[in-house]
Amino acid sequence: MSIIDFYCMPGSPPCAFLDLTGAMLGIDHRFRYHSKEFRRSETLEEDFIKINPQHTVPVIIDEGFTLWESRAICKYLVAKYGKEEHKNLYPADIKTRAIIDQRLDFDLGILYARFYEYYYWQLIDGSPLSEVRFKLLQEALGFLNSFLEGSKFAVGSNMTLADLNILVSIETMRISGIGVEQYPNIVRWFELVKSMTPKFEKIMKPYRKHHNDVVDHYLEATVFQRNQKIISDLATSDKN
Repeated sequence: MSIIDFYCMPGSPPCAFLDLTGAMLGIDHRFRYHSKEFRRSETLEEDFIKINPQHTVPVIIDEGFTLWESRAICKYLVAKYGKEEHKNLYPADIKTRAIIDQRLDFDLGILYARFYEYYYWQLIDGSPLSEVRFKLLQEALGFLNSFLEGSKFAVGSNMTLADLNILVSIETMRISGIGVEQYPNIVRWFELVKSMTPKFEKIMKPYRKHHNDVVDHYLEATVFQRNQKIISDLATSDKN
């Protein structure tokens, strides 16, 4: 049995997507985890940059083949390890595959991107949550809700990689205090996909804890930085 080296970061949504895909394919027992802690700048270590010059996670090394970017990795794993019962995750039909790619790109460029800009930006520079950015996120959720109108899954009547990917995004929003109750199609879809995803709770329980620990760490850091700036500004003002 070949081992797949899996470079990951605890609490990372893209890594959770890869974990769920591995469980769906029944190959998660092949994963040999290498945790990279962003808070300790471990992704900037020389040995890791040699593996991935972009110094991002997840990364896999499968029998000498190195690949990063979660969506690319999951497509590769389905192509290599998927059995007959997994064919719908990323099927050969070009039109269905095109729609799956569109949904994956929608999550990358719109849905998750707008959540990131709304929620995580406060951790980067300590800025308050933006009402404008929140409205853009609500618009993106409205788009997803409309995609799901009359559709069992993100793409038609079969569960695909798009469902697993977006499932992680919605779960990340939920644990960050962003509810989706006003979007009935999302609520219905979320419960269905969650129930059909092997090891969902086993994978997501530690993910939730790590995610929230990271958020709390950076919130404390940005509050400290803001307070230091206030003190510095006051000191400068007193001198003037």
